[in-house]
Amino acid sequence: MNDTPLQAASAFYATAPGTRWMRWALGLSERLWPSLALRGAYRLFGTPLPPRWLHRQRPELAAWQASEWAFEQASLTLYQPPPGPHGPLVLLLHGWGGHAAQMLPLAQAVAAQGLRPVLIDLPAHGRSRGSTSNLPQFARAIEYATARLLQQGHAVHGVVAHSLAANALAHAAARGLPVARLALLAPPASPLAYTRLFAAVFGLAEATRLRLQQRVEAREGILMRQFEPAAVGPRVAQPTLIVHDREDRINRFADAEAFRDAIAGARLIATQGLGHTRLLRDAQVLQAVVEHLRP
Repeated sequence: MNDTPLQAASAFYATAPGTRWMRWALGLSERLWPSLALRGAYRLFGTPLPPRWLHRQRPELAAWQASEWAFEQASLTLYQPPPGPHGPLVLLLHGWGGHAAQMLPLAQAVAAQGLRPVLIDLPAHGRSRGSTSNLPQFARAIEYATARLLQQGHAVHGVVAHSLAANALAHAAARGLPVARLALLAPPASPLAYTRLFAAVFGLAEATRLRLQQRVEAREGILMRQFEPAAVGPRVAQPTLIVHDREDRINRFADAEAFRDAIAGARLIATQGLGHTRLLRDAQVLQAVVEHLRP
């Protein structure tokens, strides 16, 4: 794979209907009505693609117990296996534009080790309510779900997160997330860099990109730089496994190396030919993750 991050981001947004029209509309409004362009860019930046309604009905999870928790102006949908032995919990989190069922192969591997998997549809994804979300909200959702499960008397042993949720998990861990082990699968290193990719895909001027960044930071009360490995890594105390494919077209392998270098004792497993999502189904990756999680 020789695709650049820009090519991958362009291909990602190209799958959404109306992308060409949105690029044209944003370009026109930048010239005629800059504040409208900013509002449009902010909305689009926070909208998960593909649309969540595509993943509301997941027959693979029909036998799982689903519960919905109100969260901020949206919700979280949690899936637990049918009643059985109540081992320590492991939270499994999908990435941006994903859904809980993507983590089902890992959930089955975790359950086979006597741990109890909990799958979560994050805000504006899958069956959870909300139309927009972002990285800071992902991090807050992880903290909230963990705290509420602990309050209910569960032992939350570990968290495994994919892609953007892995970035959010690292931040939550740096803030003292009370779990024993972490696994980061294909993590991105820089939300700030992603705003530049987003601006390039939609032809936004740097002034609009900067205002978009500032609006996100002001509304969320946190700077994008605070999610980068150098900021969070030194404060992550848990044993951490990182798995990343060298041919990942969405997040660079160098992003995983940055987290490995920033988190003391972190172990990085490099795969080849699995890309961004196939590693969630790969038998060797699943085995490595469950071995890392084993109490």
